[in-house]
Amino acid sequence: MWQRVQTLYLAVATALVAVLFFGVKAFTVGPDGARAEEYTYIAYWPYLILLIIIALLQVLALISYKVRVFQMRTAVLAALLLIALQAWLVVDFLHTRDLVVFRFTAVFPIVAAILDFLAARNILADQLMVESASHLRGSRRKR
Repeated sequence: MWQRVQTLYLAVATALVAVLFFGVKAFTVGPDGARAEEYTYIAYWPYLILLIIIALLQVLALISYKVRVFQMRTAVLAALLLIALQAWLVVDFLHTRDLVVFRFTAVFPIVAAILDFLAARNILADQLMVESASHLRGSRRKR
């Protein structure tokens, strides 16, 4: 399981999603330049629901290494949801640009989505290799 590069991609993407549960999304800046209030990702319940769904998909993709097609589809679905989360964060940023300062954790969803797509591509390559090898074995038996 851990010797495959796609498992490492999925593990890093899962870790990035897990950090979002504990990380600070943004903070407000007071008139004197001091931080007034910090906002976490889990403080807003739609973010929390989306993060829970994404985390479950990430864990499913990580542990379902024996069923490659399911693993690939789960990784792609998680990546699409991560892109939606990133777009939502960008919209929030554009609406509150003057009031709120976003932290570097706001780019974690897009990084995790890229890692998920890379993992899905490697899973597909492994699946095609296994199918071609089984096809070659099958053609040898017919002779």
